[in-house]
Amino acid sequence: MGVEAVIFDWGGTLTPWHDLELADMWRAICSAHLPPDDVEKAATELARAELDLWQRSDREHRSGTLDELFDLAGVQPTGEMLATHFEVWTPHTHTDPAVPALFNALRERGIKVGVLSNTIWSRDLHERIFARDDVLHLLDGAVYTSEIPWTKPHEKAFRAAMDAVGAADPSSCVFVGDRPYDDIHGAKSAGLRAVQIWHQTTHAFERPGLTPPDALIHDLDELLPHVERWHAA
Repeated sequence: MGVEAVIFDWGGTLTPWHDLELADMWRAICSAHLPPDDVEKAATELARAELDLWQRSDREHRSGTLDELFDLAGVQPTGEMLATHFEVWTPHTHTDPAVPALFNALRERGIKVGVLSNTIWSRDLHERIFARDDVLHLLDGAVYTSEIPWTKPHEKAFRAAMDAVGAADPSSCVFVGDRPYDDIHGAKSAGLRAVQIWHQTTHAFERPGLTPPDALIHDLDELLPHVERWHAA
């Protein structure tokens, strides 16, 4: 059958990897809207709540939302605070410059393009990012785990992404991601091919007994030859 669809992780895959401290991010957000005496406590609680949601995702493969995070932290966000949240994260959300040409090349070959992101952010936030970077129109489908019960590496998350792009056979799909467990082991366990993009902190997410990728790349520019080889098989 060749390759019917290529589905991409978002953070660290379609966007360059950035090492960040959640508490610093929340401190910047809170300091713009809360009294000085309340900033540190709120930022600490928000960072702890976000970490709890990510740990739940890792252990139980259950999703969460930004609304749930604020509830867990006991912070009532305003529209202005949510806007600042987006602004503070904006420098870390820019799409890799290789993406538009890659997506176009895949589509020219009749291959569907999708996204599956473990995220607490809404679809609207992600689509604002993709529209800003002029790639939203190149997506055939996307799944953001804030909208479904599961997160990668749960098989149902990958199946949801396949459904979103209209692909039925996992063996005809390729998943591209940076996380050895969530992305690569998860995709392989669900029957997809998997390509791992390696960045400087990938090793921090490794664990014993994981299924290796079908291909390892260091830059998205290296992906297309692998897909073309499988597509022609």
